[in-house]
Amino acid sequence: MSLTIAIQMDPIEAIDFDGDSTFVLALEAQRRGHRLFYYLPQHLSFRQGRLTARARSLKLEYRRGAHFAAGDPFVLDLAGVDVVLMRQDPPFDMAYITATHLLEHIQPAVLVVNDPAQVRNAPEKLFVTHFPDLMPPTLITSDRAEIEAFRAEFEDIIVKPLYGAGGSGVFRLKTDDENLGSLLDLFTERSREPVIVQKYLPEIRQGDKRIILIEGEPVGAVARVPQTREVRANFHAGGSARRAVLNDRDREVCAALGPVLRRNGLVFVGIDMIGDWLTEINVTSPTGIQQINRLDGVALEARLMDAIEARRAAQTTASSSQSQLAQSPD
Repeated sequence: MSLTIAIQMDPIEAIDFDGDSTFVLALEAQRRGHRLFYYLPQHLSFRQGRLTARARSLKLEYRRGAHFAAGDPFVLDLAGVDVVLMRQDPPFDMAYITATHLLEHIQPAVLVVNDPAQVRNAPEKLFVTHFPDLMPPTLITSDRAEIEAFRAEFEDIIVKPLYGAGGSGVFRLKTDDENLGSLLDLFTERSREPVIVQKYLPEIRQGDKRIILIEGEPVGAVARVPQTREVRANFHAGGSARRAVLNDRDREVCAALGPVLRRNGLVFVGIDMIGDWLTEINVTSPTGIQQINRLDGVALEARLMDAIEARRAAQTTASSSQSQLAQSPD
């Protein structure tokens, strides 16, 4: 089965060659004979019911400094492709949300991974609140009195922007830290959004665990260990990758999440665990495939492409059956 796949992503010239999950996924699609096109989110256009993108054909090679070749830009009708991979990085802002609305116009004829409506409904730090028994003590608010009371109760807290990514804007504040007010002033100047406040988990010194789920099933994990005197473990913030295995608690969390992810069309998801606690559910543009591949000797992009092909095949079969029913005589 040869597919036409359009990848909505950030500039391919600037990807992290050694860490980008989209790159190895696209390489696997190319290896299987699928046709690849690439476009930036700002090149989406919707006009009179038709969704297009100013796209370029794409050829990839696992070679540093020469990892891609792209054709001349042209207008691609996205209703004519088989799969759209929504793979641009956050921030999860209004531009991101608008893209999810536009991509809904080509469903269900086109498979969009992950499902754009469900991506819109599942911001990383908010989606996790639907699983309160799995997450650490957490407060989401703009109310300074509530934040002060939370710190008084737990003494050592993490404060971060609700829609941040990559570890940006993450602060640890102990009881005697006098910077809380100034920090909240800074957040308020930047945005009207609430902040998220969580109890500090000392287990972060051993790293947080990124677990990759495909169709709701855990397929691999990597520990992201923060640098010395750094609270952020994200790879973007300098965290280092260490081999990790799933324990009983990890599997318990994945079992609770799996059915919801599958039902919502969230094919490729990365969750973050600190100790026994679930801190985020990443559905926008999860990463970690390359790191897990190197540490465990696996090829998770092959399993992910299997899942995408299976979803597309099921979608095509369902569409064909509906068409036959519509054409059959009464």
